[in-house]
Amino acid sequence: MSLKDKCALITGASSGIGAACARALAEKGARVILTGRNEAALKELAEATDGKAITADLRDMAEIERLFTRAGERIDILINNAGIAPRAPIIDGDPEHFRELLEVNVLALTRCCQLALPKFDAEHGGHIINLSSMSGHRVPPSGGFYAATKFAVRAVTEALRYELKAAGNRTRVATISPGFVDTPLLDLYFKGSEDKLKTLKEEIDMLDPVDVAKAVLHVLQAPEHVEIGDIQLRPSGQGV
Repeated sequence: MSLKDKCALITGASSGIGAACARALAEKGARVILTGRNEAALKELAEATDGKAITADLRDMAEIERLFTRAGERIDILINNAGIAPRAPIIDGDPEHFRELLEVNVLALTRCCQLALPKFDAEHGGHIINLSSMSGHRVPPSGGFYAATKFAVRAVTEALRYELKAAGNRTRVATISPGFVDTPLLDLYFKGSEDKLKTLKEEIDMLDPVDVAKAVLHVLQAPEHVEIGDIQLRPSGQGV
């Protein structure tokens, strides 16, 4: 499937995986709409990709709705990449971290899916990719409430797939679940355990955001009769 002239909305696009996806899609001829909270980074990336930058805080439902209004009447692809990963253990984690994790990682992603559907082609549908995590397939020792939200992302995606099939909607949906990716999000996940992260980076050749962007392209470029539901990718040195 050609991505030329397709319109892709990418959340969390100011850095890391989102920025890598924007560059990869732009190189394939897609038009990219970039959203996130870092206005300066978004504008710089928009200039580099000939895209459109829309600053939005996805913790606010009203801002999500304004984002889709400003995105225009038609999009073809939604990449739900925005996410946060504060350390949030179950036994003594900050309830505010639980709330924010739920708002950004699950509720905002779900609302973006809802608002994207009416903007897809009525006959052929569109394509939604939700970024989950290996923490959404098994709970690591330090997974905490972050892992719970990533399990929820997979459940939301599967529920959406079944509902679309029942409605006769040809929109395809997928999750991509990376292991350790060298991004600012990883630094946040290991905040307070910097020595452990340093050791991990010395022992493991971690994924680059470009590796995940290539998986995104693989999903989007599949033939129209092929639906790739879930991709798991981890560094070869990552044991679990």
